[in-house]
Amino acid sequence: MINGIGRPCFLTDFTAGHGMLGHSRGLGKDDVMNGLGSDRRWLSWTGMETHMIFTLGLDLPGFASFPLLETDAGRAVLRQLYTDQIAVAEETGCGACLESVTWMANADRAAALGYDADALERVNREAIAFLREFEAEVPVLLSAQIGPRGDGYEAGRLTADAAEAYHATQIGILAEAGSDIISAFTIGTVDEAIGMVRAAQAVGVPIHMAFTVETDGTLPDGTALADAINRVDQATDAGAACYLVNCAHPDHLDLTKAGDRLGGLVVNASRKSHAELDEAEELDDGNPSELGAQIGTLARAYPQMRLFGGCCGTDLRHLRAIGQAVHI
Repeated sequence: MINGIGRPCFLTDFTAGHGMLGHSRGLGKDDVMNGLGSDRRWLSWTGMETHMIFTLGLDLPGFASFPLLETDAGRAVLRQLYTDQIAVAEETGCGACLESVTWMANADRAAALGYDADALERVNREAIAFLREFEAEVPVLLSAQIGPRGDGYEAGRLTADAAEAYHATQIGILAEAGSDIISAFTIGTVDEAIGMVRAAQAVGVPIHMAFTVETDGTLPDGTALADAINRVDQATDAGAACYLVNCAHPDHLDLTKAGDRLGGLVVNASRKSHAELDEAEELDDGNPSELGAQIGTLARAYPQMRLFGGCCGTDLRHLRAIGQAVHI
């Protein structure tokens, strides 16, 4: 038994899907949920926004990157970043987990940018269609990225039922658009995570649940990581494909009781707290080599983990160091 539920984390070797020969078919739920015990490691990058703002000098109102899909120039920027990520994955022998630019593309967060329900549905669909353009010499996983209803660094007040109702629309659209998996990133409350998993279950799409933690290793709502995993699993009959931790530095992680349901880490470059990062006017890119070494150590200590990558403050140097450190 794993966490009292009975199913460990599974990440499939997707060589039959979006891999060497391009996009021959979409991946079904069983491809993701019923893993084959592959040793493949996957490389993810959820730090594109900080890279675009601080390094490329782009203006992303509301920290939203999905409006870049509206212009040729914006698509060119995204195309280059995804191409660069794939190149690092190929170089390091990892699979490429491409995250759609839809983390902020939910109703409340997008309303301030002038997106009504129809425009929001269109851009969510376009984000997945855009990912399907890429081919690689390694397997590619199309991950539909979603975020919390409110600020990811603050404990939200949604009940599980309210969270399910709120996120169901976006999850349904992204699933219908042909994503391989839903990936909920920077989730700070257990109840919102439960609602998100239930919404994914309702439409039969697998979901990765990525919690963020504070410098003391607990979620913004004060829950210990292991307790959060257990509570979501109990409430959803182990409905998540696996759990990740993102938007935190390795120094802030306590993985000792997380169990076999922990599937990966997508980490910050900086050791700063969320509050400090929110106030930062300059990018803290940390030490890429050190970060890679830390993730490599954790990958060896927790060999069930399959997905690794960079979040805030990371760039291709960090991805390369992480990919080299975790590749088997």
